[in-house]
Amino acid sequence: MSQINVQNLTFGYEGSLKNVFENVSFVLDTDWKLGLIGRNGKGKTTFLKLLVGEYDYQGTISKNVDINYFPYDIKDKNEITLDIILSIAPNAEDWEIIKELNLLNTTADILYRPYNTLSGGEQVKVQLVALFLKQDNFLLIDEPTNHLDKEARDSIINYIKNKKGFIVVSHDRHFLDNVCDHIISINNANIDIQKGNYSSWKENMDRQNSFEQMQNEKINRDISRLEVAAKSTNEWSNAVESTKVGVRNSGLRPDTGYIGHQAAKMMKRSKVIEARIEKAIDEKKNLLNNIDRQDNLTIKPLTNKRNPIMILEDVQAVYDGVEIFEPVSFDICNGDRIALIGKNGAGKSSIVKLILNESKMDFKGKIRRPETLKISYVSQNTDYLKGNLKDFAKACDIDESIFKAMLAKMSFDRIELDKNIEDMSEGQKKKVLIAKSITESADIYVWDEPLNYIDILTREQIEEAILKYMPTLVFVEHDDTFVQKIATKRIVITRKED
Repeated sequence: MSQINVQNLTFGYEGSLKNVFENVSFVLDTDWKLGLIGRNGKGKTTFLKLLVGEYDYQGTISKNVDINYFPYDIKDKNEITLDIILSIAPNAEDWEIIKELNLLNTTADILYRPYNTLSGGEQVKVQLVALFLKQDNFLLIDEPTNHLDKEARDSIINYIKNKKGFIVVSHDRHFLDNVCDHIISINNANIDIQKGNYSSWKENMDRQNSFEQMQNEKINRDISRLEVAAKSTNEWSNAVESTKVGVRNSGLRPDTGYIGHQAAKMMKRSKVIEARIEKAIDEKKNLLNNIDRQDNLTIKPLTNKRNPIMILEDVQAVYDGVEIFEPVSFDICNGDRIALIGKNGAGKSSIVKLILNESKMDFKGKIRRPETLKISYVSQNTDYLKGNLKDFAKACDIDESIFKAMLAKMSFDRIELDKNIEDMSEGQKKKVLIAKSITESADIYVWDEPLNYIDILTREQIEEAILKYMPTLVFVEHDDTFVQKIATKRIVITRKED
């Protein structure tokens, strides 16, 4: 058992007005199974990069263990998979590699295929096997389950929960609950480490936030009282300063030296009191930094008089004359929240495209929809996003102020609102698409993997808004907790066997 000791860590990106971390200190045990959580943009990936020594920083990070990062940088993806594994873990035996792959429900035949021919899920599994087989290793795992279907996620959960010595960044609450025994959270004002999984951390945090909210209300009342006192003291100070002038203008011949001396004493005293009050105000305001306010998001769905809104009967997508999935039938009615369930590649996104009626894709079966139907869409892909938020809102014909207000509620600060979208993180780009969608009024909201890269607190905000405003929603999502909370119907898409 060894430790990673972080003392007085300070780091900020060049040109940034604010440090990501400021005098942060804590100790990690390398036998722990740590889940790293925090709002998008709080510095989770930056923290991992600092641990592996990728950035220069102030302070010290002491460690006597080899630290490795997932995803691993594969130099030549055309290499045979076994050779790539051995380049990462050179002491691994073939039987060990095969055993680890079996634990991930993966057969040994992939070892003899070029790495670039593996699916995304297979590549994730291969890298995890290689990195966990590496000796004297503490592993940093950055969002391993994005884009993976439930079956692949479950196999990774069952694999990782039997390992130890890692930090994993994930926004999947089910994942964190099953693999972690400690949570490290990057908060507004500090970094906190607690024993337990995500649910126990959340229970403690809710309790702490409730207490801090009461304290903050008291602090705000104190600040208001102090500000009134500061204003009164300032007025008194100004009145004292005018005393000498008023005496001179009165035409009397008093002892101006005495009056001046007394006025100066009163002036000095008033300034001391004013400074003391201002210091007290600053100290009170500093106590307000850590609480994370989850402002309520709003959705304005349309109520379609037609019910069902859309009907799909024995629908199959067809590519090059080949049917992709088994026939599927379902109605979309007002208030339905339909989860499209299936393995990666089963055809869920094809169903989405057919509902959108924006694809020239061939299909069999019948799709019945009204001629005028407003659909709000969140795409799985964010690569096309560019430009500033003002122009994006204009192009989407949405209210810029409401759109930006939704982003602010999802933890965008003023600087981030001024960024070009292409310069934002993946989580922020997804928030742009979600904010755009909930700003629109629509008959049906169609979301294709909307939560990839989005932090847990924002996921909870989105869930609360959906349950409050009850839009008609069709979605593809691999976050099991989200599906459990939101779905009123589940439609299973099964790939058609050759």
